Amino acid sequence: MKMGISGASGQLGQAVLKELAERGGGHEVVGISRSPDKVRSPAKGRLGDFDAPQTLPAAFAGLDRLLLIPSADLAPGVRGRQLRGAIDAAVAAGVQHLFLVSAAGTRKAEAPALAETFWTAEQHLIRTAPQWTILRMNYFAESMAQEIQMSAAMGVLTGLGEERVAYVSRDDLAAAAAGALLGDGHAGAIYNGTGPAVVSGEERARTASQVLGKPVGYLVIDEAQLRGGLTQAGLPEIVVDVMADIKKNFVRGDFDVLTTDIERLSGRPPKSLREILAAAVA
Repeated sequence: MKMGISGASGQLGQAVLKELAERGGGHEVVGISRSPDKVRSPAKGRLGDFDAPQTLPAAFAGLDRLLLIPSADLAPGVRGRQLRGAIDAAVAAGVQHLFLVSAAGTRKAEAPALAETFWTAEQHLIRTAPQWTILRMNYFAESMAQEIQMSAAMGVLTGLGEERVAYVSRDDLAAAAAGALLGDGHAGAIYNGTGPAVVSGEERARTASQVLGKPVGYLVIDEAQLRGGLTQAGLPEIVVDVMADIKKNFVRGDFDVLTTDIERLSGRPPKSLREILAAAVA
């Protein structure tokens, strides 16, 4: 079997390639990237750029299965367009089974909402691909660990409300994606990749206190305060918009989803936010 991984030079893409290499099985793996020279052996690098559609037919040629990972482009409407084009190119190239990395809580949305990317891609995939599988990711534990480390110096973590989130490790999501790609019986399935527990804002602060060995509290602020703090930290407007959107989704409950899908697909239990934060601190 020949399988491709888009976004192969990104953090998630690299982690998936590493998992596939470790699992073996004699399958041919292709890493598709704007920087194919960065794809490490035993995977073979191919040029494939969502923003250069002419590169996609050759990138997807001969593949039996393809994992589509959204790009890091945060401009409203761009990633939805990119993924629609990639899906069409993959179907035209004869790829029989497409796997899509999406997001927890995906529902109908329009740009500039962050969820538009995933709603647009999921709906187009379901309507278009011969066989499809969707792996919805929860919020990355590594990203929250970074936020905790930056905020803990002030002795307080902030949020827009209770913020119940089942943080998932990037490596665990990669292992689940690799398991799905190598396995059978996943056509038409929508999986939710979560960590082992839903963590509230208060619980996140207690975890930070225990791991960092210093008092850390949790403070609920409003959106204007959140945006002001992020802007004062020097973040560009587009990143401030995205972070505000994510935090509102935390409160709305989009990430308040807990499943055993990671362990089912990867064959191992997922790491907790505490474990990821402890590793980051160490």
